[in-house]
This record gives sequence, C-alpha cells and structure tokens, in this order.
Amino acid sequence: MSIEIPAGLTELLQGFTVEVLRHQPADLLDFALQHFTRLQQENERRGAARFGHEARTWGDAGAAAGGGTPSKGVNFAEEPARTDSEDAEEEEEAADAGAFNAPVINRFTRRASVCAEAYNPDEEEDDAESRIIHPKTDDQRNRLQEACKDILLFKNLDPEQMSQVLDAMFEKLVKEGEHVIDQGDDGDNFYVIDRGTFDIYVKCDGVGRCVGNYDNRGSFGELALMYNTPRAATITATSPGALWGLDRVTFRRIIVKNNAKKRKMYESFIESLPFLKSLEVSERLKVVDVIGTKVYNDGEQIIAQGDSADSFFIVESGEVKITMKRKGKSEVEEDGAVEIARCSRGQYFGELALVTNKPRAASAHAIGTVKCLGLWAEPEGLRKYFLILVLGNKRSALSERSTVFSVVQQFILCSTNAPSAGRPLSV
Repeated sequence: MSIEIPAGLTELLQGFTVEVLRHQPADLLDFALQHFTRLQQENERRGAARFGHEARTWGDAGAAAGGGTPSKGVNFAEEPARTDSEDAEEEEEAADAGAFNAPVINRFTRRASVCAEAYNPDEEEDDAESRIIHPKTDDQRNRLQEACKDILLFKNLDPEQMSQVLDAMFEKLVKEGEHVIDQGDDGDNFYVIDRGTFDIYVKCDGVGRCVGNYDNRGSFGELALMYNTPRAATITATSPGALWGLDRVTFRRIIVKNNAKKRKMYESFIESLPFLKSLEVSERLKVVDVIGTKVYNDGEQIIAQGDSADSFFIVESGEVKITMKRKGKSEVEEDGAVEIARCSRGQYFGELALVTNKPRAASAHAIGTVKCLGLWAEPEGLRKYFLILVLGNKRSALSERSTVFSVVQQFILCSTNAPSAGRPLSV
C-alpha cells in the first residue's frame, strides 16, 4: 500500500518542531493548540482580505457593465486602462496587506515566489553546458577543500560530483555586522564557512533573538534550497570573515538529486528491516537521509572494543564477525578475542554502546567484502532517544516520537543550537 504525504505536511511539522525547540514549553499540547490556532487565524485573515478585495472589484465591474453608478473613489475617466496582470498584482498586494497589521513572517502562510518552484530530480537533465565554474588559485582550492571536508551534505558525493561542487563554489568576503541571509527571504545560495564568526537570529513574535553561533567552521542555508521554504533565520557576521557559496541551481542539480537517488536506492532496503517496520513512511525516509555507506575488505576492522561510540551499523551485504576479548578463556584467537556472534544482511550491530553511553563492548571485523550502512545520532543528548525509537522500543520514547526525527533533520540541515561541523555520515 502506497501512502502519499499531503503537500505542506513536512514543512508544517518542521516549523512546529523548531518553535517547540525555541520556546521549550512546559505544556506541549497547549503550545501546539496555540501555535496551530495562530496559523489558522492568519490564514483566515488573508482569505478574508482577498475575498473583500475581489468582491469590491467584481462590484465595480458589474456596475459599469450594467450602466449603474460605480463605487465611490473610482474615477474611470481619470484612471488609465488596467491590464489583467496589473489587477492580479494588486489583488495579491491587497491580500497580503488587507485591513490588518502584517503578521510575523511565517514559513507556511508566506506566498511562494518564483524561485521557490517545485523541483523533481527525475526530470532534471545533467547538462554539462550549464555547469558553473569559478576559477580558483591553488591556495583558494586548498582552503575550500579543508572547509568542506566535514560538511555532512558532501559526504555521499562521488569524486566527480565533489569536483563539480568545488568548481562551482565562489568566495564571498563579509564585514562585521553584515547580514549574509535574512529570515523570510528566498534561498539563493548555500554557504560554507572558511573563517569568521556568525550569529544566528530568529524572529519570534516580532522580536529577533540570538539562538546560536558559528565559530570559524560549519555551513548554513541548505534548508531553504532543499525544501523550497523561506530562510528560517538571519545569519549576521560578528567579525570580518570569508564564506564559500554554492548557487541554488548547482546545489539542487548535484546535492538534491544525489539525495533523491539515495532515497530510491535504500528506501526498499530500509523498509524490509524488521526493526524499522514500526516507523512511519516519513520517518523511514529520514533514516535514509541520515545514513552513509562504506565497503570493508576481508578482515578489516569496523569497530574496536573499548572505543567510544558515535554510530551503529546495518549490514547491507556480506557477513560481519563480532569478537570479544575475555580473560581466562582457552578458545581464543591470536589477539586474545573469542567470536561471539555473526551478523548478515539486514542485521545491525554497534547500538549497545550508544544506548548505554559506554565504550564498545566488542569488536567487529569483515568476513570477505562487506557493505555496511552507518547511522549517526547527534548531538549527544539525542543519541539514546534516537536509538530507542529506531530499535522499536517506542513506548519508552513515545513523547519524543513526533520530534526526534525532525530534530535530527533540523540538526543536519540548520541546527538552532550552536552548530559545529558535525560528524561524517559515512563510516
């Protein structure tokens, strides 16, 4: 059975999640009621303003056609003839302004602009002639590669795609106090920080407040490009600095298209995993979005006993041997470890250390060629809840169910906490 996600649902829930994280309400249900009531009222106001303007327009037209007296304030003798496009523009302006005070910029009620068009990666053709190349010196390219090496969105690109991204990026110098992006604007570029410090401001109830900062590393601006939404925050430089920008067209042609291919590749595999069957379709897609892959050769170590944990693994193909060092055991291998289990396609390992927040209890090695999917759950506070949810123990994490996956996605795309370059998705 195919379940279609209604248009706008993802953006609606993402926006609500961000508001919850910003305000940290004590009563989540009451906060949700107020939040969605406010959205509904704003939508009704816009509808009322548009209806009133259209009624006046049709009334005037009817009076003129029937020989009646036009409405007051309309002088056809003095006004030049108006085109349909001008009338349409006036209707839109009246609908936005109306007889009410303009509401705070909202991600859901704001009119979509020309550049926020729908994007279908399947219809996009890879036209080599449309590729953008900004020449760079050796020093610039080295700095760019260093700035991009830990960027999450670039981790699953192949060398050719990464080379195209580096070619298309351009350097942007900023001054202290300069606004790089403004909340509510349409997305034009994705930015990677080369140097400099930046504050993140979010306007709530008409008041902007700082919710985080970047310190000489990180990236921002991808959410608006990936999901066709207005900018969710304002980024202001607090020192002179330098950024690397990637234009909207190249970003969508390479990054968005690559993510779409990745979803197609792994969606059916993720859906087949028994311990993920209890997740909703949208949740499984988010799992696909945060996985990375790596191929291990025969005998290669995947995890080591005693190491700290930042991920767990799902076997896509091949077989993995799990070993543990035990004192006083005779049936041990040369390195003092005994085999305790094997994992094959669809099975997972490495989750225990994440859930318990303890060092790895065992080691894992590839038997033959092994391909693994790796999942990271950042930041530290989300790891346990993320793993509990993914592993199916949803009763103990029921209150987190509606927010955990959105929180992970927000962290990956535009964390509202003090950002960092993040950990790589590939293992």
